[in-house]
This record gives sequence, structure tokens and C-alpha cells, in this order.
Amino acid sequence: MRKKNGSKRIKWCAAFLAAGLALAPAQAQASDGSSYVYNGYTYDFYGNAKEGPAMFQLERTISAENLNGIPLSGVNDVCTSEDGRIFMIDTIESRMNVFDSNGEYVYSTKLIRTADNKIALDENGNQIMLSAPEGVFIHEKQQEIYIADTGNKRIVVLDMENYGLLRIINAPEELIGVTDFVPSKLAVDLADRIYVVVQSSYEGILELTREGEFAGYYGVNTPMVSLVDYFWKSIASDEQKQKMAKTYAPAFNNITLDGEGFIMAVTYDSSASDMVFRLNSKGENVLREEGNTFVVGDIWSMGSSSTGSQFVDIAVTDYGTYALLDRTKGRIFLYNFDGEMLNAFGSLGNLKGEFKTPSSIAWMGNKLVVSDSVLKYIYILTPTAFGQAVLEGNEKYYFGDWDEALVSFEQALALNANYEAAYSGIGKNYLMKDDYETAMYYFKMGNNRVFYSKAYNGYRGEWLEGHFIIIMILFVLLVAAVVGSEIRYHKQSRRKAKAAMKLRNSRKGRAEE
Repeated sequence: MRKKNGSKRIKWCAAFLAAGLALAPAQAQASDGSSYVYNGYTYDFYGNAKEGPAMFQLERTISAENLNGIPLSGVNDVCTSEDGRIFMIDTIESRMNVFDSNGEYVYSTKLIRTADNKIALDENGNQIMLSAPEGVFIHEKQQEIYIADTGNKRIVVLDMENYGLLRIINAPEELIGVTDFVPSKLAVDLADRIYVVVQSSYEGILELTREGEFAGYYGVNTPMVSLVDYFWKSIASDEQKQKMAKTYAPAFNNITLDGEGFIMAVTYDSSASDMVFRLNSKGENVLREEGNTFVVGDIWSMGSSSTGSQFVDIAVTDYGTYALLDRTKGRIFLYNFDGEMLNAFGSLGNLKGEFKTPSSIAWMGNKLVVSDSVLKYIYILTPTAFGQAVLEGNEKYYFGDWDEALVSFEQALALNANYEAAYSGIGKNYLMKDDYETAMYYFKMGNNRVFYSKAYNGYRGEWLEGHFIIIMILFVLLVAAVVGSEIRYHKQSRRKAKAAMKLRNSRKGRAEE
């Protein structure tokens, strides 16, 4: 009996121990206020996913409860202002709702009013009401709110202070092409030019002047053409080419503005050769991609429209770090200015913090604001200690505060010793200080082949400069040795020739005798 009781005790102890071990990770993850759903990963040079700690954690959510009885049926777009306000577009209810940085209700409008709170009327005397709007953008320079009033095929511009109507931008009379003026997403640059995305338009982004005049189409979105199609079209006759299906440029889906005034855009069209764009004044894509992988999201899903990353929105900080929202798996991908992947996190599901149909994303300082159109939620994500160190490191480096950036990247490494982006960040700081040998060490640790080559070139040039005199002495000695060897060779050749001549002459003389 004692033996049986002892075996039972051992089994119960083992069961309790297993239960304790199963609960321990969940408790450890919850102890810092984070959730395992935000635990992230990156890719190394070989394409292997490397797990890491969470860069963000859920701070709070905004839902219909925050609207004081105002109906909320969907969240299609969200953006923020420098003073911390959150602007949200409800396409189904045709409303723009405004919250402060704490998620408290500030303002809501469907029926547009003037600065003195009177109902605004159009040129025909009709009340101006929003109809299925899809996008909103804050133009800090002019303190204006731009709303893509999609259902009415126009843009409504409001004052940021009193939300009063400033002007209406209708379809330009001089608009050319086949694209209908149905604004979906928009952005306004530092020169007050308005860039409008029309969904399914293959002619590019509409560019308007501040007054709403048509200025042209902007942005180059090159389609992918298969080698088979290219071969058949190259040998097809003119009649056959006319019967073949035409290849159109993929449409852009969302745009924003970075800190330097460049337009950044995304597309989830599977026929597009690029998914993320940083467009210069010519409309050319100048996005930097100097990381271990290209800016494509999940690399093992590349080329698959069913499982590949499909970016519905992009948000960028004033120091070049941008977040891409992937609707396929509910992920958020973070990249720095050089195109290095900092983190990927998030998922679809029913747990707290997970998404159903993520629709838009925006930065609010170093916090992320993410909306979900099905759950009718806005998530405010705040960086963890690890995330704050990574973001601050990239910010300090971008603005040239290299010593402070070095401290931040070292803090990130203390929290995640396998984080290659931090090794690369430290290497960049030493590279900017012309400490090429140390930079090479950290780039090697971070598996960063691109920047290692740059550091190596600097190290090689520095080494050649430091050993220039020795190299020149060795070079002179080498030249002297070669010249001396040639002189000796020619002298020996002449002596041999003279000796041979004497020998022939002597033989000739003996023959004559």
C-alpha cells in the first residue's frame, strides 16, 4: 500500500509540476503587461525566421463605447495629428469621428457645418453630407482635414481647429484618361499638392493642385510580365497581339507622406513587381532595400496571392521607420529607412489584441494606431522596453545622434542578444564615425552583407592610406628588382651572343686553314 501511495504521490507531483510549467510562460508574458500575440520575428540572411520579444503591447482600445451613443458600424481609415488627436472614418455610417490621445470622444460629423456651426450648403443650396467616405488625411502645414468623400465623388476640406468647411474639391473639368474621380485615399505634400488614390485605377495616382486642378498622373507601378507571355508576344503578329489580353499597370491601394515629403504607397495587386513604394518627384520608386530581405512581408509566401502579404496601409514616422499592415494574416511589418526588417507581429483570431480584418494603421508618436473594420475597434499599441530601444536607436541614427543611437541599440541587444538589426545599427554608428574595423565586426554579427562591404571598402582605403609609404617602397623595390633582372638578362644575353660569335669565327678560321 505504501508503494502504491508513493507512486500516486509521484504522479500527482508530476502533474502539478507540468501544470506549473505550462502556466509559467503565460504568467511571465503577462507580468510586463504584454501579450504573446505580439511576440515578433525577423528574418536572417538565409531566410530563417528568428523569434524575438514583443516590440509593442496593447495599451487600450477605442470602440462604440467611446462615442457616447453615436453609431459605429465600421472603421475604414484612421490617421493622427501632431497634437495627438485620432481621426477615424466610418464608411458605413458616413461619419468622421475624432478622439483624443486617450481615446476620449472629441467630435463627430456627418452633416458638414461652417466655422460658426451653421449647416454648410453647396453651390446648389443643398446640405453637404458625407456619403461612404473611405479616407482621411491631416495636412499639418495648413491645419486642414482632407476627407475622401467617396460616395459623392469629391474631397471635403475642413478646418482642424473648429471642423468648419473650408472648401469642396469636385472632379476637375480638365481630367483626362478613363479614371473616374472617385477618391478613396489621399495625401497632401509640403507644396500643397493633393495626391488621390482611386481604387482599381491603372493610370496611377491623381495629382491635383491645391485649388483642385488636374496636374497629371503620378507614380510608376510596373506590372510583372512572365517570360512565357513575353516570348509569345515577341513572335506574335499584329493581329494576334490585338487579340491577346492587355497587361495593365497595377493599382495603388493606399498612400501617405514621409518626413522628407516623399509619397509612400502600397499595393496588394499580385501582378505588381513592387509592393511598397517611395516615390520621388518623377514618380519613380526610390525605396531603399538594403536589409537581408526585400520589403515584401512574409518572404516564404512571396508570389502567392492567397497566402502572400497584402498590404492595405502604410504609416511612416518622421525618421523614416515605416509600418506595413498585412490583411492576409493580420501582421504588422516594421522596416527602417534602409529597408531592414525590424519586427513582424500580430495575427488573426479571437484573442485579445488579435485582428479580424485590419483596415488601416497610423503612428502617434512612437505608438501605433490600428483599426479593424469588422471588429469596429481601434487598437492603440505602445512600445515595450525592447521596442522603445529599437525605435529610439533608429531615430537617433537617422538624425545623426550616433552616440545616443549606440546606447539605444546596446539596450536592445541586452534585451535580445540575437537581434541582428541591433548589431547592424551599432555597425552603422561606427561606420559613420569611420571606425571601419569595429563596424565590420558588428555587421558580421548582424549578417549584414551590404553594409559589411561598405565598411570593408572604407577599411581597405584607410589601410592603404596608412601604409602608403611602405607600399610605395615595396613597389619601388619591386620595379627596381624587375629592371635589374632585365638588365642582367640582357647583359648575359649579349655575353652569350659574343661568346657564340667568337666560337663561330674560330670554327670558321680553322675550317679555312
